[in-house]
Amino acid sequence: MGRQYLCFDIGGTAIKYGILEPPGNFVYTGETPTRAWEGGQGILGTLKRVGGELLEEGRPGEKLPGKYAVAGICISTAGMVDCERGVILHSAPLIPDYTGTELKAELEVYFHLPCEVENDVNCAGLAEAHAGAARGYSVALCLTVGTGIGGALLLDGKVFHGSSGSACEVGYMHLPGGQFQDLGAASVLVEDVTGKMGLEPGSIDGRWVLDKAQAGDCVCLSAVEEMADTLAMGIANICYVMNPGVVVLGGGIMARRDLLLPLVRQGLGKYLIPAVEKNTRLETAQNGNQAGMLGAWFHFQARQGKGSDF
Repeated sequence: MGRQYLCFDIGGTAIKYGILEPPGNFVYTGETPTRAWEGGQGILGTLKRVGGELLEEGRPGEKLPGKYAVAGICISTAGMVDCERGVILHSAPLIPDYTGTELKAELEVYFHLPCEVENDVNCAGLAEAHAGAARGYSVALCLTVGTGIGGALLLDGKVFHGSSGSACEVGYMHLPGGQFQDLGAASVLVEDVTGKMGLEPGSIDGRWVLDKAQAGDCVCLSAVEEMADTLAMGIANICYVMNPGVVVLGGGIMARRDLLLPLVRQGLGKYLIPAVEKNTRLETAQNGNQAGMLGAWFHFQARQGKGSDF
């Protein structure tokens, strides 16, 4: 049996986990509720419990023969991350008391294995850069559209973090009317349609809106067109600064690429000058629900100097 890696993808609602074998095959995957209200210590407890069950660990410091021959722990997580120390620098209110959580140090002591931690959107970008729609591009922009809007900038397959680790936090970018994520996120689309149609909050999701729009519902189609135009405006602004060869859009809502992509492309034609538009490819993410875990493994390999496993 070759080297295997324990991967986690920590989100506000669920924690995905899996056992990966190079060059990126998952031999086991699972999911457990995040229980975000328990904060950073609660999340650490979940990672230790799940990891312990998979590795058949005994007490901390008492390593027993496990089911999987794991060589390291790879973590993708919501929040701003200090990749050097594996610490959460900033977290949204969705996960209280997560800021300051020392994931890397805690798990390395507990499991006696190397651990690396990276932001979830950056991990999704790494997955696309090495095994997806951004592969082969020297400059790639990856956006995840969901409850908010997250961004990752990849230069030659590596995440550009900026001077203090906050590069490409595009959701906070200001557009006419407010922040990018407050205008163009999938959650905003759902709230808009819910209000206009007089529906119960929480009774629909983004895919419901897209299905109705595709079927010709005027309210839903108008809302989707407005969202796509906002996405195009935000993307265009980033393109003028970063000049990516490809823009990759991810998030559950992108399952309806047949409806969304033409609308976003139409918007880019409005906001980008022709010389930039013709050299900017627009794609959707290819790695689905495993993107975070897969990208966390690519990040681990780079940090640990094990690129030969790619």
